[in-house]
Amino acid sequence: MEKLIHGLWGCFFGMTVVMLMGSLVAYSRSLHRISLNAALTALMSAFYTVAFLGVFQLKDPDALARFLAHLTTLIAGFLVYQSLNILGMLKSPNVRERLAYVLMGLCGAILAMSWIFSPFQALAFCLSLNGVLAIAALAFSIRIAMRGERLGRVMAFSVLCIFVAFVGLALIALNRGKPLLIVHVITAGTATLYLASVAFVIWMRYAYLIELHEVMAHGPGYDPVTRMRSHQETGQMVGSIFKDFRDKPSRMGVVVLTIANLYALEQLHGVAAVNNAFFVCAARLRRWVPRHIEMGRLGADGFLLIMQNCTDSKQVIDLARALETRLHRSVTLNTSRDVSQLGSGNTEWVAEIGVGVLMIVNPESRGTDAIVMARRLARTAVSYASRIAWFDHSSGETVELPVLQARA
Repeated sequence: MEKLIHGLWGCFFGMTVVMLMGSLVAYSRSLHRISLNAALTALMSAFYTVAFLGVFQLKDPDALARFLAHLTTLIAGFLVYQSLNILGMLKSPNVRERLAYVLMGLCGAILAMSWIFSPFQALAFCLSLNGVLAIAALAFSIRIAMRGERLGRVMAFSVLCIFVAFVGLALIALNRGKPLLIVHVITAGTATLYLASVAFVIWMRYAYLIELHEVMAHGPGYDPVTRMRSHQETGQMVGSIFKDFRDKPSRMGVVVLTIANLYALEQLHGVAAVNNAFFVCAARLRRWVPRHIEMGRLGADGFLLIMQNCTDSKQVIDLARALETRLHRSVTLNTSRDVSQLGSGNTEWVAEIGVGVLMIVNPESRGTDAIVMARRLARTAVSYASRIAWFDHSSGETVELPVLQARA
């Protein structure tokens, strides 16, 4: 059992070293804020762990208890800040600054209150507040995850791991000298998983920023902006699909998305901001659109999606509603080409989306005509409350799909 414990704690500190090395690589690529976040997370977690494992042999047990109580409070405040930062809640410098002051004031108040109690009571008090904070963070992460955010799911798992690790370290610290072998195993394992999940999230952010840098360097005429088919390749895809459609007729859904405010964004903030905006919209589409749906870039301001073998019009309508909702979410854009500024955007932007939905039932339909009609529907839909326009074959008219719920 002791060998297993030593191995697990070795994995934890090994993961710490890996994160520090990764932060150096990120720093060398001018991603200073990302590297700082990774290094601080690794160092703070390691310092907290070694302190509760008894590495600091203070002769006075009361002084040790006070030290651990203060350390618990400060680390908790730091982890709250880091979690919100990773979830993208601190994109604005003003918000980051205000939250830092609030957390510092809150930690100071908790530390002042802890001096009312005896040293061990103060440690128990701070550990209890830390547990309550972890539970609240877990509930918040689960709520984010339920909205479909991938980072929310990872952060929920991360918070659960750190909560179990906190409990285990508290038991080890409060029962010094007792051979809590199973507690060591669980604590070391969850602490390692916590660091691994945080490293994964930071890596996702790092890879995103590197890719974004490459995209913004090449401009909108280069397909890495969308990581999809180019406009020309999309045209070839349409020709191939409609050829197969004539040979083997089946109902087909066509969806065109138009972003109406890209021109205004370019006039205000330049091409770099437009590249960033288009990149984010394309990334959301690649993440949420099912694999069986063919997709590509359409012109300078839109996307084309084709759902083959669409037996029910409700399928394509539900897809259009979901895409409009997801693409309408705000994003913080970077307006500078400087790589060191990536990830610290300063412009809040919301895509003005128009969605045109068309069902193809006639085997003689031409692909170019269908796409032109769908694009017209999308541009018309920008003025609708629901932002979705549907071509009604029975009446031969363009109709607006009703709004199902208010915008978030």
